[in-house]
Amino acid sequence: MRHASLFVLLFLYLVSTGHGLAADPELDQVAEDNPSKTIRETIALSSLESFQQKRQQVRPPSPFGGVHCEGIYRHHLQGVCTNEQDAVYWSFTTTLVKTDPTGKVVKKVSVVNHHGDLCFHGGKLYVAVNLGRFNDPQGNADSWVYVYNARDLSFVVKHQTPEVFHGAGGMAFRNKKFIVVGGLSDGVQENYAYEYDTNFQFVKKHVINSGHTLLGIQTAAFADGHWWFGCYGNKPIKTDASLKMVGKYDSDCRLAINGIRRRQFLIPLGGRTGDQRTGHTAAVHAQ
Repeated sequence: MRHASLFVLLFLYLVSTGHGLAADPELDQVAEDNPSKTIRETIALSSLESFQQKRQQVRPPSPFGGVHCEGIYRHHLQGVCTNEQDAVYWSFTTTLVKTDPTGKVVKKVSVVNHHGDLCFHGGKLYVAVNLGRFNDPQGNADSWVYVYNARDLSFVVKHQTPEVFHGAGGMAFRNKKFIVVGGLSDGVQENYAYEYDTNFQFVKKHVINSGHTLLGIQTAAFADGHWWFGCYGNKPIKTDASLKMVGKYDSDCRLAINGIRRRQFLIPLGGRTGDQRTGHTAAVHAQ
């Protein structure tokens, strides 16, 4: 009994000084998965909870969220992404815009109609572009991915993606592959995600058993171990990493969705100025 008491005192000392079991990932997992009434595991759970609270307190705030994009644009917002450091990129259909985290414009360029959702990877912006018809049952789209230098928005190259049958409208990057999504004809009860390698060689067409969504999928992002797809007039679609349907959730992500940290997303809001049909504005908020 005396040895047991000494052990408990020693263990309490280690925990109070930031050493011992709370810093052991394997024990953390055991404590989370197998809670019990023993002194040792109770202390471990308490220490783990305290450690997580302290980690959240010292975690620096995200530089993104609550950002209003400076300026008024002819066409509405199609997508937003960040470089995860100091820049936000906005696609307004015929204008690409780079701002700082406060929304101040750093650079903007005119682009061909229709530039859609975009993503950042390796110092470049990748934008889903359709030069043909969206949502056409006969597949009269003209789908591309346009690539720009993220520093100054200068054009780099474009890749044709003819497999995107109803028109390329959104895209995202994860684990050495690009996923391109887009329009959908009336009555089609599933959506499609087209996988490409980093050279934009076609890999696979994925079927998402989502039911019909108005005009298909508008935006895409990978976060928290899942794919997220924003749709007009529908709840956003959530799939697992292999693009198998998981569910739908209450949130308006039709203009864009980006994971900025665990369980937090950057969601845009679009608007118009007064009675001007062509005066479009945009902002993003963390959710």
